[in-house]
Amino acid sequence: MKNVVKVAVVAVGLFLTGTTVNAQQKFAHINSAELLQLMPEVKTADATFQTFQKQKQTALELMNTEREKKIVAYQEKAKTVSEANKATVGKELETMGAEIQDFEKRMQETQQKAQQELGAKQSELYQPIYQKAETAIKAVAKEKGYAYVFDISQPGVVYFDGGDDILNVVKTKLGITATTAAAPKK
Repeated sequence: MKNVVKVAVVAVGLFLTGTTVNAQQKFAHINSAELLQLMPEVKTADATFQTFQKQKQTALELMNTEREKKIVAYQEKAKTVSEANKATVGKELETMGAEIQDFEKRMQETQQKAQQELGAKQSELYQPIYQKAETAIKAVAKEKGYAYVFDISQPGVVYFDGGDDILNVVKTKLGITATTAAAPKK
């Protein structure tokens, strides 16, 4: 009786192993950087982001110009110091120096806030595009029966040979045609 149980366990094990070996998984790869470059939404997002970035840069440049004017005024005032007006001009210079330091502090805070706003704007503009591309890649992978899709534009894939490149299928899924954007050369 023990031998029958052992034989049955071994037979079931061999059956499951054979089934697993026969069920090979399909692999594919895609260059997501190339896909993103081809998406028209990226060009629109790039233009919007650059405009926003220029607005922030212009505001900081205006503040810097104002700071430079204050420094020049301070330097000109410092040239007028003499023994007769040392006390009066000294107090004025002290006040002007404090104003310059306060202005520089506000400039630094404005610059930090601008960096945060740029990061938020970038996320706001590009995250939906990344999500759209990811959704299309997942849909194509499911439709074509791929167990794994590797992104060859990301570090980590040192070698790939074989598998299917699904870039063209994903482009079709997203409605990107050859006339929409010229594909970059590899």
